[in-house]
Amino acid sequence: MKYSTAPSWPTVTLDDVRGAQKMLNGVARVTAMEGSRHLSQLVGAPVHFKCENLQRTGSFKLRGAYVRIAGLIAEERAAGVVAASAGNHAQGVALASSLLGVRSTVFMPKGAPLPKVAATREYGAEVRLQGTVVDETLAAAEDYARDTGAVFIHPFDHRDVIAGQGTVGLEILEQCPEVRTILVGVGGGGLAAGIAVAVKSLRPDVKVIGVQAAGAAAYPPSLAAGRPVAIDSPATMADGIKVGRPGDVPFGIVADLVDEVRTVSEDSLSSALLLCLERAKLVVEPAGASPVAALLQDPESVQGPVVAVLSGGNVDPLLMQRILRHGMAAAGRYLSLRLRLADRPGALATLLGVLTVVDANVLDVGHVRTDPRLGLTEVEVELHLETKGPEHCVEVAAALREAGYTVMP
Repeated sequence: MKYSTAPSWPTVTLDDVRGAQKMLNGVARVTAMEGSRHLSQLVGAPVHFKCENLQRTGSFKLRGAYVRIAGLIAEERAAGVVAASAGNHAQGVALASSLLGVRSTVFMPKGAPLPKVAATREYGAEVRLQGTVVDETLAAAEDYARDTGAVFIHPFDHRDVIAGQGTVGLEILEQCPEVRTILVGVGGGGLAAGIAVAVKSLRPDVKVIGVQAAGAAAYPPSLAAGRPVAIDSPATMADGIKVGRPGDVPFGIVADLVDEVRTVSEDSLSSALLLCLERAKLVVEPAGASPVAALLQDPESVQGPVVAVLSGGNVDPLLMQRILRHGMAAAGRYLSLRLRLADRPGALATLLGVLTVVDANVLDVGHVRTDPRLGLTEVEVELHLETKGPEHCVEVAAALREAGYTVMP
């Protein structure tokens, strides 16, 4: 997929990425490459995970932030840096600044998860909670930069940031030289652009596919228009790629070098996160799981060997709980149903006995006695069950019907 109508934005070269790699030596980890037997069987070719979720600060963002801040002149360093972020970029800037001896101020939304706020402070940044959405937080950070002279560190729209992120691509080629397809999540486009520069410069035969959440997919309309286009109200659980407009610099590179940009559903993101946790024993945030979601949606559309970049693992525990429940439901491992019982002692115990026989785990039981549609001696029971998959769901419903219950989904 090449878009010749793309404007001529400032670009990034292979030499820039190689320079960034030298700069990051001893700072950023060369993260592991792990095979996935389950996905390899699904795709019909080897599938590997590039585990940036195991990077320092829990995401790839440290790479670009460090290269950007390290490139500041002495006067700029003395003025300090400022950033706006709800999580990964905040932590990357905080640690990079501390390592380089630069004062950092990070603006975060008031509703940012407490673990991410605490981690950003622990990495050395002064955290200011301002705004309820990222746009308000971003405006506050830009105002601070104008008022104080601090250098604003953009999360993706700068050549140095993209060069730093591109070091992931160099590592992929070193760790998996036989790779034929690389899948990477796309928000503003910094990571995808950097990887594409590194990979296409050395291995133009390797296909680079970007992945966006369907509810926050600004790249497809932007690529069609030949320029960055903003979308209204991006909505997705994948905060790390929830960006309403591509960055100018990464857009030009993505348009020139990335072969395709796909979208994935929220159900696929949930299922992908669950797969990473259960099968690979890796904690991955929804944005980081987006390449896996793309494989689950269309496993036969990629040529292997495949590398899926797990870009981050910073997920709030409460969100993780909700996502896992959603992922299990999407995988057919939750069953919710309603049925009516005689309102007499032992009726519920008899029902639970049927469920025990078919090995369904009862998560929750609710009773309704005040519905006017119920008879005087009836009670409606709502069950939430954990099952072993879609086939087991059918088996459980059939067992209840055979026992004489009327099942209402």
